[in-house]
Amino acid sequence: MNFNMLTLETATTTSGNGAGSWIGIIIYLVVIFGAMYLLLIRPQRKKQKEEKKMRENLQVGDEIVTIGGIYGRVISLKEDTIVIESQSDHSKLTIARWAMQTNNTVHDDAPAK
Repeated sequence: MNFNMLTLETATTTSGNGAGSWIGIIIYLVVIFGAMYLLLIRPQRKKQKEEKKMRENLQVGDEIVTIGGIYGRVISLKEDTIVIESQSDHSKLTIARWAMQTNNTVHDDAPAK
């Protein structure tokens, strides 16, 4: 009889600790995923948003650098492509809009009041 009470008490204590440990694990995982979001995903999305804005605000005559390291001046713009003129030999190149890395031309983007 004493053995049965000990087994029942042990089972109750084990299930109580098991539920508490599961809650701790879930909280730990939520904290880890939250930290990953704040440290990795959010800054990457912000950077992608800035790059998209830069590519949309591109104008004819801007000095750009492609992801391949080619410096050039924008000659014409189309929906998905850009025609640039290289600085060294003035040859014309057609590149994809996504292949533009930086825009070296400074524009006055004064906010409208």
